Amino acid sequence: MSNNLVSKVLVLDDSQMHTEAIKAFCDNNNLIALKVRKNRLMSVLQSNIDLGAILYSENYGGSARENAEIALKIHTCRPELPIIIRRESQATLDDMPEIIRSAFCAAYVADDMNTLRRVIDEYIFSLVYPNALVRGISEITETVLANQFRELTISWSTPYIVRDRVIFGEVFSLIPLESNWCRGYMMLQTEEEPILDVLGRYSPSDVGTNFRAVNSLLGEITNLIWGSFKNRYIGDATSSSGNQIQVPLVVNHKHKYISFGTENPQLCFLYTLVDEHTGRTVKLYQRFIFNLNWSPEDFREITHDVEEFVDSGELELF
Repeated sequence: MSNNLVSKVLVLDDSQMHTEAIKAFCDNNNLIALKVRKNRLMSVLQSNIDLGAILYSENYGGSARENAEIALKIHTCRPELPIIIRRESQATLDDMPEIIRSAFCAAYVADDMNTLRRVIDEYIFSLVYPNALVRGISEITETVLANQFRELTISWSTPYIVRDRVIFGEVFSLIPLESNWCRGYMMLQTEEEPILDVLGRYSPSDVGTNFRAVNSLLGEITNLIWGSFKNRYIGDATSSSGNQIQVPLVVNHKHKYISFGTENPQLCFLYTLVDEHTGRTVKLYQRFIFNLNWSPEDFREITHDVEEFVDSGELELF
């Protein structure tokens, strides 16, 4: 697990006795713990909050029946999210009815947090992301965004791991990434209206600004990031030739859901662009989904000598 990565977990556990232990565990294991009121639970789950898992208590719902009903509703609403249940006596699912057991991925007890740590490592931090790659992605994307939105102030959150599949905003772009160490996609997601507002204020056109301008801008940003990523981490190397495995991408617009045919967690970056004059904010979510191949042991950062940049014309001697 990279020390730079975090993940958000929703804590559905009302036990005062174990609150401090759970909070300490999250603080010590790169987890951002979130809580929600019971009457707001389902509406929150249907929103985009980039969760990695849910920590659940077998007493959360009060009665055993209510507890089971809540767990099944959560699992039906967000089946991609691992639900880890804290039990009072034994860290097992074996004694649960089969229909209830299917909602949970694992169990733990408060007296043995090592079990919970193993489950978190298995379901959230299962892929190793080299620090150089994570840092480089932020640098590349920041540079591209700064050039495209010169009037806006850019900030970004700590990179994090997600398992949910909810799409943010109305527009997103996808571009494949292929090399001998990775095969997958980069996805950018954003809202249309804030970008339209920025374009109308700083890049007005005679024919007006519409959704096609947003599409064009997001496509250009995607292509520029991809080009820098390729130059820095892939170079001329490509994935092995021959018949390669492919998996279908499934998009459900009604539920703002996208599936890449894998259970692998995704590497996510959130960039916030603020117009200091108007206070308007643009949020851009960037996800990396390595659903076809991920071999971080073969990852190499490509270095270029100054002479190469001079020869290519990117640098000139003063």
